[in-house]
Amino acid sequence: MAVLTDTKARAIKPGDKNLPHGGVTGLTLHPSETKGRGKWVFRYVSPTTHKRRNKGLGPYPEVGIAEAGKVAQELRVLLAQGVDPLAAEEPLPQVQPTPTFHEAAELLHGDLKPGWKNAKHAVQWISTLEKFAFPTIGSMPLNTIEPRHIADVLRPIWLEKAETASRVKQRLHAVMAWGWAHGHNQANPVDVVVHLLPQQPGKSVRTQRQPAMPWQDLPQFYVDHFKARKTYDITRSTLLFLILTAARSGEVRGMTWSEVDLKAKVWVIPPDRMKAKVQHRVPLSDVAIEILRRQMGLHRELVFPSPRDAVVLSDMVLTAYLRRVRAISDVEGRVATAHGFRSSFRDWCSENGFARDLAERALAHTVENKVEAAYHRTDLLEQRRPMMDAWASFITGR
Repeated sequence: MAVLTDTKARAIKPGDKNLPHGGVTGLTLHPSETKGRGKWVFRYVSPTTHKRRNKGLGPYPEVGIAEAGKVAQELRVLLAQGVDPLAAEEPLPQVQPTPTFHEAAELLHGDLKPGWKNAKHAVQWISTLEKFAFPTIGSMPLNTIEPRHIADVLRPIWLEKAETASRVKQRLHAVMAWGWAHGHNQANPVDVVVHLLPQQPGKSVRTQRQPAMPWQDLPQFYVDHFKARKTYDITRSTLLFLILTAARSGEVRGMTWSEVDLKAKVWVIPPDRMKAKVQHRVPLSDVAIEILRRQMGLHRELVFPSPRDAVVLSDMVLTAYLRRVRAISDVEGRVATAHGFRSSFRDWCSENGFARDLAERALAHTVENKVEAAYHRTDLLEQRRPMMDAWASFITGR
């Protein structure tokens, strides 16, 4: 006899016949007064009184098919040893209720977290589920979650926030796979959810580049927001340094004094702070050095500390500033982003005759061609220095 499936168990309704578990003799699911709910009953013959007896093993779906079968099998072992489960003096095996999606996600997150090097990713992993999944399926036991429930989670963001939907789907799959591995559910409903949702546009269609300020507008942007400013402003200092170095926002905001050699005019970013996990050296222009000298004494470690609590400056500080000043961009209806200044730099390099190799190394881009990467053994620091000086001179007019 085949083992009872969740599909059949969820269809049980008042008045139906008892459903045999199929995996353990004597274990059946009795219908309750509500459709889709029941109670497990283990029927056996007492080895001491030789009478038929019934032992309840809990409600379905809180107690799943696998959990009920496991405990009933253990009771069968006791019976073989001459022990009557209802008359036993020793503690009996206890049925563990199927965890809810919320509980399973927290358990899996705890298992995965020690292996993640990026603390921010660990926070985002669970917060994504808190925002998009828990309100819909968080309280549902794993064995009751069907593809339609997964579709309900993803549908609101499936088309409008395709990248976010993809991450949520991956994390839903991980939680349900964890449940399957632990015997809490008999399949992974995420595997077939795409058949319940509309087709997403191709990645090339939905991927949007970061709005960037046209490089021709940068000199005027400098005049309007950086030149001749008498009052100190950490936001403007950080942003200007970011523009001058063509670095990523996180690299600048997390910059420490130990990474800076003012005499050699070099900023050395360690591998653990780089996207590609490879050390990156940045030649510093005179204007960039001036900014660093103004930052000295503000914090023992951080170059651009948050003025309120002396921690790493939030990325939203730069975003909010660019929105406030309505920084012009090449995407209609959107303002320039901090990351977009890297594109501005790259376009300027191309338009002004600088070699592709120098520009790509300045941006610390990974070499995708494996053959080329094998010979990519120098960062051409000194060859890049005139280019970064010219970039600074173009922006500031100095």
